[in-house]
Amino acid sequence: MRVVIAGQGYVGLPLAVRAAQVGHSVVGFDVDEERIKRLAAGESYVDDVSSAELQEILDAGSFHPSADPRSCAGFDVAVIAVPTPLREGTPDLNYIEQSARTLARYLRPGAIVALESTTYPGTTTDLVAPLLEEGSGLIAGVDFHLGYSPERIDPGNRTWNLVTTPKVVSGINPESLQRVQAFYASVVEHTVPVSDPKVAELAKLMENTFRHVNIALINELAVFAHDLGIDVWEAIEAASSKPFGYMPFVPGPGVGGHCLPIDPSYLSWRVQRTLGQSFRFVELANDINNHMPDYVVRRLVGALNQRRKPVNGSTVLLLGLAYKKNSGDARESPARRVASLLLDMGAEVRAADPHVVEDAHVDRRVVRVAGTAEQIAAADAVIVLADHDAFDLDLVVEHARYVLDTRHRLTGPNVESL
Repeated sequence: MRVVIAGQGYVGLPLAVRAAQVGHSVVGFDVDEERIKRLAAGESYVDDVSSAELQEILDAGSFHPSADPRSCAGFDVAVIAVPTPLREGTPDLNYIEQSARTLARYLRPGAIVALESTTYPGTTTDLVAPLLEEGSGLIAGVDFHLGYSPERIDPGNRTWNLVTTPKVVSGINPESLQRVQAFYASVVEHTVPVSDPKVAELAKLMENTFRHVNIALINELAVFAHDLGIDVWEAIEAASSKPFGYMPFVPGPGVGGHCLPIDPSYLSWRVQRTLGQSFRFVELANDINNHMPDYVVRRLVGALNQRRKPVNGSTVLLLGLAYKKNSGDARESPARRVASLLLDMGAEVRAADPHVVEDAHVDRRVVRVAGTAEQIAAADAVIVLADHDAFDLDLVVEHARYVLDTRHRLTGPNVESL
């Protein structure tokens, strides 16, 4: 089939590559012309897609990156996988709206449109369907098929990837569900059909809200345990020995990416707007997780004070700018807040991260360096924010004067865990 994937980021590009690999003719559409140039040159900027994989489907002629809306013409299947950011606490669906209007111009009878972008329940039926109908003159569920299938991409996860992770699928009517499911069945190993797009939309938000709330719980426990003089990591290990009724979560410097800092707020916003009630768990989790970078900085300030060192004038090396291990995704990364606070206090902030190659999410005042023994030894303090496999952690313990390890990976007389 001729497939258009609107949005070539962390969600859209892996889907486009996989669809091309299984035999579809794929257009990777994105309004970012610089992205399209890189894709056309066989250069991948997404962790889960190698440049070799990209070049292979380019050479085969099964993948066509384009910033020209006319390249969307003639599609059998179109997937909307564009960002859904928050603007001052309010969902911004402009990218979805723009994509729907573009696709509507080329929508044909019998075609399939699926939304993957994370959003609040009702977006598919209340926003996307009317835009497609208005721009095409066709009727959703009658002339074309429409559904929602939430993305479940976990960047850098080699076990659960696009192909192996079960894919929730939905349609606005039984025939739409059948057609949407058939397309996704051609690219993933297992699909999970649900009765309605709103169910699928809520399921995505439920997954991320579950993680967000439990991470906030363990983060707050970590703060209190430290103040009480208790090793929270040992307590987590002990609790994890229980074979039922407990699922381990671990503390960290904060949450990042799109899923946790943003997605639960979509559900909170929808509940407030529709029902006039507060989603207190989400709001409390937001407050705790958003302030973890501040806590990291307070811990560092205290450690430097004990060593008779002011933050002002100290050199601090951040190991990891990405929000998670072995990823190049620095969106909403807690490292950004940590760096900003330290810079405002007068510290010289250096950062090492071999995975984060784009500086769009990093303060320009941060000096990018390699994680060498010389850089580690030159720093007054090292903060481990992302425990990438590329880092030589033994080198850190050997050469660092002081380490604040937010990932509990190091041990030594000069190391403190979060």
